[in-house]
Amino acid sequence: MPYDTQLASRVEKVLKGRKGITSKKMFGGLAFLADGNMSCGIIGDKLVVRVDKGDYQQLLKRKNITPMDFTGRPLTGYIYVMPGGTRTDAALRGWVLRGMEFARTLPPK
Repeated sequence: MPYDTQLASRVEKVLKGRKGITSKKMFGGLAFLADGNMSCGIIGDKLVVRVDKGDYQQLLKRKNITPMDFTGRPLTGYIYVMPGGTRTDAALRGWVLRGMEFARTLPPK
């Protein structure tokens, strides 16, 4: 399934003008990188967000959040935000910035 281009445009709006942000086709979708580290992306109609592993289990308890498991094995530190969790611009912005802020804690690639 191709990635949701409307969601991609919304993410790009959030990230517009921020330094060190690039995009790259990955995982059959689109990934957004901060200084070379994946921060968030889109697979199908789901937003992928990279999160601190210490927050991972707590985030999975939230509505519209599931483990990222496109390979059949969940990737700790990455979550899917289902479409219901990105309906509003404010909600989308919060998730995108969360992923970007975490990616910025990692050494640049």
